[in-house]
Formats: sequence, structure tokens, C-alpha cells
Amino acid sequence: MTAQILVVDDVAANVKLLEAKLISDYYEVITASDGFEALEQAKAHKPDLILLDVMMPGMDGFETCQRLKADPELSHIPVVMVTALSEKTDRLKGLEAGADDFITKPINDAAMFARVKSLIRIKTLLDELRLRDTTGMQMGVDTNEENSFIADVAGAKVLLVDDDSVQSKQILSKLNETYETHLVEDPEKALSVAKEGAFDVIIISTFLADMDGLRLASHLKTQEETRNVPILVFVDEDEHHVMLKALEMGINDYLTAPVDKNEMAVRVRTQLRRKRYQDALKSQYQKSVSMALTDGLTGLYNRHYLNAHLGNMVKQSLKNERKFALMIMDMDHFKSVNDTYGHDAGDMVLKQLATLITRAARATDLAARFGGEEFVVLMPETDPNASLGAANRMREMVENTPFTIGPDKTIHLTISIGISNLISTGDSAENLIKRADEALYSAKHGGRNMVKAAPLHMPNGW
Repeated sequence: MTAQILVVDDVAANVKLLEAKLISDYYEVITASDGFEALEQAKAHKPDLILLDVMMPGMDGFETCQRLKADPELSHIPVVMVTALSEKTDRLKGLEAGADDFITKPINDAAMFARVKSLIRIKTLLDELRLRDTTGMQMGVDTNEENSFIADVAGAKVLLVDDDSVQSKQILSKLNETYETHLVEDPEKALSVAKEGAFDVIIISTFLADMDGLRLASHLKTQEETRNVPILVFVDEDEHHVMLKALEMGINDYLTAPVDKNEMAVRVRTQLRRKRYQDALKSQYQKSVSMALTDGLTGLYNRHYLNAHLGNMVKQSLKNERKFALMIMDMDHFKSVNDTYGHDAGDMVLKQLATLITRAARATDLAARFGGEEFVVLMPETDPNASLGAANRMREMVENTPFTIGPDKTIHLTISIGISNLISTGDSAENLIKRADEALYSAKHGGRNMVKAAPLHMPNGW
């Protein structure tokens, strides 16, 4: 996953060192030498992550971070403070200022890159939600641009999974000052409690006697009810491999034991504010556009919205030099379904196909009904190999899933898929659709139930 990172440090040597490390891992890097320039660069470029030094003349990192988080257009950008300060009070001050993490020099490269990738994944999802909100505004839908990163999160529901009675008692005493906190000591019960409790954040100890805490966290990340709930874990400060594994798995944050209660409270608050912001974007958008911009039969986005959003996605991907793919799919022999079983059965099939598409798509993908039995999936940050793999998985899922068309009656159907990938600065939304449609035509005439990808170059005459 590529991304643009802003490195802020008044020492040129430090900037060069970090820049070299990041570029070697294929990140795009922009730099600033003080807090004032950092704010200017952040506003101009809207980077995916900011690595911010603390000790700088004029305006230190703490104040710079506070200003970044107070700006509604910048507050969702993750900030990691990088400093030689190692006292807990300094780390707490940075987190209180709104920083997402605090890395101490000399930098552990593996830990830094794990944290960078973790935060960029979150930022990518927020960017997609914000872009959908922008698309809604362009189409005349009234949306709310509330900055929830500074919102009050008191009263949120927190689940603590910990069988250490001494530690859990101390944690509960701190969290209960602000939140509604529930303790589960038996990890076997934690999954069902989490799924039923509508919690806003979940904290799991990795020192559980009868279960691997990371295993429990991974289960929660795969369940529909809990996959979007922020998860924090307690880890031993010497077990760096556990920290790295947690971030690789998609765990949102970790705390080292013995747990500092004040640091824990701030990290929990950060996760709650991000979730509140993410939920607000989702809720506002869904309420505002569900009637005007979704297909009445399948519940997917309609072609009107697709055309507007695809244009935005192409412009953003070209500007940021990001990969982007589009797949268009068509149900094979769908007319025979309507002719043989009736249009009601055909509608049932289309609804079920829409469900399969939604299930197979990633959180950052967008699925829409293009018309009739044709559907489109937009796939940001997706290269040609990944898009081909996703399309084949989609095709196989449909082929292996029986479609219900009445009481105790099912039929097996297939789809054909055409793929196009964003090529260059001369590409456009119209060209992407056209190339994917031609690839779909090729799949249809090649025998159906197959995937065809458009050439990775612009055809002559375009």
C-alpha cells in the first residue's frame, strides 16, 4: 500500500534519514522543517500520515499536533510523534495533544513501519467515506461535516477482556470515570458478549490464561457485528513480535504492561473519537442518499451515483498516482430466467447477486447496479493482479452458490466479468467503463462464466 507521508523535523539529518527509509519502502515523502511549515504542507497536500518531531523552535510538536487536530479538514490525518523524549509524561502529553502514537528515538524500523501501515489502512477507509460524503454534496444532498475528532465521547460502551483481577480492577476504576465499562473474565464468553453488546471499543489482554488474546481479537475482526469496533490489546513491553503481529492483523492499538492508566484512557479516547467520526460519516451519508442514490431493487448504489463517484475516484487516483480498477459483470443467460420462471424470480436472483457482490467486496470498494443484470465494482488501491484475483473469486462464488427462486426451488447461474485498470494521466472514467465493457463482451463471446481484463494500454484512436 503506497501513501504520502509528511516528515516534520528541524534537523535536516533526521529528515534525510527518515525520508530515505520511507522511500526505500515505496512511500512518497514530503518534508517540513518546523510546525508552521508543517501546517502549510498538511493543508496543501492532505498527506496520509504525519511523522512529527516534538522538539522544534517556534512551535513545538505538541502545539503543531493540537492545531492539526483542531482543523476539520486535517483532523482525520494520523499523527505519529517521533522524539528523543522517553518519559511517560512526554508520551502522555503527545497523546493528549491528539497524536495517534509516540515513537522514541532511536527508531525501531520494524515497529515504525508496522504502525505506519496500520494507520494508513485506517486513513484510507476514512478518505473513502469522506469522498462519498463529498460526492453526495456535489449531487445536492445535504451532509454534515462535523469534526468528531474533538467530540465528547463520554458514556461510550467499553468491553474489557482480562482475567487478571488486580489489573482489571485498576483499569475499571479509571475507565468507569468516563465510560460504561463491562468486564469479561472468561475469554470463552467474550465473543458472544461482544457480538451482542454493541460496544464502541474492546480491550483485550494478551496474558489470558486459557486463550490466546490475539486469537480472540482475530475472531472479533471476522465477525460482522464487531469487525468495525476498535480493538486495543495489552502486551508485554519486551514482546515486540506480539506488538507487530497485532498491528499486522488490524488491531487498532496496543498498550504495554504494566499498563499506565492515564495513557490507556487517552488511547481509548482517540479510538472512540475516530470511531465516532467514522460512524457519523456512514450514518449521515446513508440517511441522506439512500432514497436518491440507491437502486430500489438491490439496495446497491444506482448508476446516477456511480457516474458521479467514479469521476471523483479517477481524478483522485490520477492526482495521487494510485492504482485503481473497475469490474463490470453481467449475469449469464439472465433472459432465460425471466422467460422460464417469471420476472419475480428474476428479481429474486438480482437481489441475491447483489448480496454476493457486497459480501465479496472490501470495505473500500463500491458496488453499484449499472442497469438490468449488469453490476459494477470500483476498486481503489488495486493493481491489475489483485483486480483479476478479486474478479475470479467473485465469479467462483456466484458459480458455487445456488439461487433461490421459490419455495424449495434453487437454480445455478454464472456471471461474466470484464476488468479495466487506470492507465495514465490521459485516462478517464468514460474510458474505464468502455474498456471494461469491451472486456465483458469478450468474456461473453468467449464462452461465458469467465473473466477478461482489458489491455494495460490505451487502444489506438482513444
